[in-house]
Amino acid sequence: MTSDKSEKIASANSRQAEAWNGGVGAHWAAHHGRFDTMLNGLNDTIFEAAAIGAGDRVLDIGCGAGVTTRVAARRAAHGHAVGVDISAPLLDIARARTAADGITNAAYELADAQVHAFPAAAYDVAISRGGVMFFADHAAAFENIGRALRPGGRLVFVCPQPIEESPDPDTGEASEESRVLALFGKLLAEEAGPGEEPSADALATRNAMASLSDPARIHEALAAYKDVTVTPVSIEAVWGETPRDTVDFMLSRAPGRVVAPEARAALEDVFRPYATESGVRMRAGVWLVTAVRPR
Repeated sequence: MTSDKSEKIASANSRQAEAWNGGVGAHWAAHHGRFDTMLNGLNDTIFEAAAIGAGDRVLDIGCGAGVTTRVAARRAAHGHAVGVDISAPLLDIARARTAADGITNAAYELADAQVHAFPAAAYDVAISRGGVMFFADHAAAFENIGRALRPGGRLVFVCPQPIEESPDPDTGEASEESRVLALFGKLLAEEAGPGEEPSADALATRNAMASLSDPARIHEALAAYKDVTVTPVSIEAVWGETPRDTVDFMLSRAPGRVVAPEARAALEDVFRPYATESGVRMRAGVWLVTAVRPR
């Protein structure tokens, strides 16, 4: 990371820059394949709404390891896709995977989309698979992204519903994922010893994840756009291959943590009802948000 880019990132979102270039970013980079598998259920939702054309210019906000940027580049076969992220470790993976796949119309920029000097009206559509919650000032970030869109350009993103609610649109009840993660967290807290608190990086990320969970907040942040829609969507997320593998992954967020065998068995039991031949799968609720830059 060059010093001038570090300063730009720090000027708006220094805490998130520290997290995503520190412990959180290292964890996501180490497990990027697992995170992509977990989130793949969102891809059809995003790309159906984005309706990317063959000649479109696409901006992918918070692109992470670049899966959605690569999909966008393939759909914009005669255009191009640019992925932007605040995390250098994840962009290293994105660039390597893109080169390995032989994709030549995708590029990546290490930048904070809240303040980055994007070329004006350079993109037809902006997308984000859960990468827009981490801004210190959402309205300023979306205004900056809007300036990068051509007049009439489209914005499409997904973000989490409230974890304590996250209702299944079919049943109106709390989603499987929210219920299970709440139970897992309760059991883990009961097992935790004195002083075993989440890291500052983990807390910063967790708090940011919920920052756009209220639809009213989304509309407020997108005041510079028109035709804003916020639609509840239920997806199936894959958390691991088996209950044991899923618990391994959950505990990997706190390296070195030791859990007693009895407690570990109880944690695995939390996920057992959702184990299938194709992994531990749980329903989760997200918002699909679409908007248009005014002409």
